[in-house]
Amino acid sequence: MKRFISLSNNYGIYKKGFFPKEAGKDYTLTPTLKPLERHRKDFTVFSNLDHGNTGGHQGVPVLLSGVRPHLAAGYPEGNISLDQKMAEHVGAQTRFPSLTVRVNESNLTSFTRTGVQVPALDLRRTYRALFLEETAVEKTKRTQKFKLHGSILDVVLGEAKSLKGKLGKQDQHKFEEYLDSVRSLEKKIVQQEPWVDRPKPKTDLKEPQQGNGTEADLKAMMELIALAIQTDSTRAITLSSGFVNGDLGLAGGYHGFSHHGERESHTSALMKIEANKTTQMAHLIDLLKAQEDSINGGTLFDHTMIFFGCGMATGTHSTKNLPLLLAGGGFKHGESKVYPEENSKRVPAANLLLSMLQCFGVEADRFGTSTGTLTGLEWKA
Repeated sequence: MKRFISLSNNYGIYKKGFFPKEAGKDYTLTPTLKPLERHRKDFTVFSNLDHGNTGGHQGVPVLLSGVRPHLAAGYPEGNISLDQKMAEHVGAQTRFPSLTVRVNESNLTSFTRTGVQVPALDLRRTYRALFLEETAVEKTKRTQKFKLHGSILDVVLGEAKSLKGKLGKQDQHKFEEYLDSVRSLEKKIVQQEPWVDRPKPKTDLKEPQQGNGTEADLKAMMELIALAIQTDSTRAITLSSGFVNGDLGLAGGYHGFSHHGERESHTSALMKIEANKTTQMAHLIDLLKAQEDSINGGTLFDHTMIFFGCGMATGTHSTKNLPLLLAGGGFKHGESKVYPEENSKRVPAANLLLSMLQCFGVEADRFGTSTGTLTGLEWKA
């Protein structure tokens, strides 16, 4: 049994602060990677992987699929994101097949099979979803809501059968896509309903207060993510985090800093913001390493993939050479892996996604724009 955590932002990473100059195990840690030094044997950093997209901010939603939303119809599974594909695999085994969360930023990376963007929970709502028990009245309302939705879907599917035969071929194809979304919703209701009356896990952690600053809020979210994994509340989590003007002693916005033009005032700000992200990632790794995995043996970290990256490489709107890093999950780590830079030899970033999907236990030989699994990334014996 594996778990997956994605950590991202919407503005890319300052490349000179992130990418090592050398390949192999003896690379020098860059300023943005330095906070992860104590875990350097447990992560891999990748150079020259991307999704082959253009369009700057439009690349952000592509991170976990490799597929631009408006091109989704040309792919067998549309632009379903990695976490949602994993959620389908988990089904009703956990209270939440997946969790999409955010800190000071919108989360744009998580999409269902039907192309719907999954709404994200902030810090307080994440805590309440995980640990706050609903009242008896709230549970009754939720059960009634499930039954009402189920009845509506029964009517829709019943009427659809008689309508489908009256449509032309092109309309039938579109109508089938609509029915797939209805069936998907029906399946989710069936999966979620049994969890209404099951008690939530207990925790000594008090409900975190939002708005204590970028550093404190992101650290608190990392602790909630670790607890979500520890309590097996979910096995697939995506987090997008940003920055609030005035935090970390910086005056300005993340977007503005990302258009740096190599100005030292901006690049130093970016590296400070992004080093905080890797500092909190290191804290998350500490938490998962400290917990035994009662199901698989070893620690929770041994069986949890932590993926750090962005769908846009830099604030100059480049989507080439995405800043990508993978920790844990049972892979052999400890290297800087540099893939071919030439256009004719470039390796799709979706190959890395496929490798993670297979590691999660999903039997698949393709995902998004992949051409195979990622060469050079091996599992531990």
